[in-house]
Amino acid sequence: MKIGKMPGTKLKEIILDKIAYKREDVLVHAGIGEDSAVVDLGGQLLVISSDPITGAGKDAGYLAVHVACNDIAAAGADPVGIQVILLLPEKIKEKQIAEMMNEITETAAGINVEVLGGHTEVLSAVNKPIICITAIGKVDREKYMVSADAVRGDDILITKGVGIEGTYILANDHTELLREKGISEEVIEKALLYKDKLSVIKEGKIAAQFGVHAMHDITEGGLYGALEEISQAAEVGFDLYLDKLPVSNETKKISQALKIDPAGLISSGSMLIVTPDGEQLIAELQESGIIAARIGVITEGQRSIITSDKKESFIWSHKDELWRLME
Repeated sequence: MKIGKMPGTKLKEIILDKIAYKREDVLVHAGIGEDSAVVDLGGQLLVISSDPITGAGKDAGYLAVHVACNDIAAAGADPVGIQVILLLPEKIKEKQIAEMMNEITETAAGINVEVLGGHTEVLSAVNKPIICITAIGKVDREKYMVSADAVRGDDILITKGVGIEGTYILANDHTELLREKGISEEVIEKALLYKDKLSVIKEGKIAAQFGVHAMHDITEGGLYGALEEISQAAEVGFDLYLDKLPVSNETKKISQALKIDPAGLISSGSMLIVTPDGEQLIAELQESGIIAARIGVITEGQRSIITSDKKESFIWSHKDELWRLME
């Protein structure tokens, strides 16, 4: 199979359709576009999500914690703790493992999340560290949300901009490549500061209190991947206003130099929000220092990309631009 996230049709056929047994106390089951499960504990609800880090080298522990906890925030919940699985190559040094674990625990503590345990194993089958994190959170019964609740006429918002995580990974792990492509040291240094933008917990709490229909953190596949998953989960279409996308100067310069599409670039740090009242929520987010933009609308069924001079059907390769570049 091709490298990258499995396409939705194959995921359903090979994985999801095999899950037949479902409990009544599970409110959100495994499904396309749903990154978190929700379980009724008889009071507050338990939210659970798992994620690996596979496309980053440096700061992988930092990224892993934020990526997993962002899924919890996208469900309208507060992250509480994480379980960590470390699959390690034989050649790794004890010092490297300790540094990785320090990075994980310090990042988790910084967002008020406890490391609850996990599993650590050295394997001959891996040639670099693989980090998998399961995050758990809690949310009141009336406040949790799922991607499937997006409805026709809703505004589509994005916070911060597209390609945030990808821009950081490229600046952090592929500095020499950027220099070879003519990217200045100033742009690289500014892109490295995107490390501080990778959490969406703050905007998730604001949007949950505001009352929105759905949220989705923008990870592998970038904005295109997030829209695809919400569209499939809710069985709706969308109009994406491509000219309205917020693209930072650093992301724009790096994307142009590498000939990649920033809208298809992994973007932890951006939250996709679907709400009936986009302008009011944008105002509330901006009061808290979070930039947001209205970039589209949920439609009946057709998925379209609209620019100033044309409207085209949405066609996506199902491959993140970071993976395409690495190949």
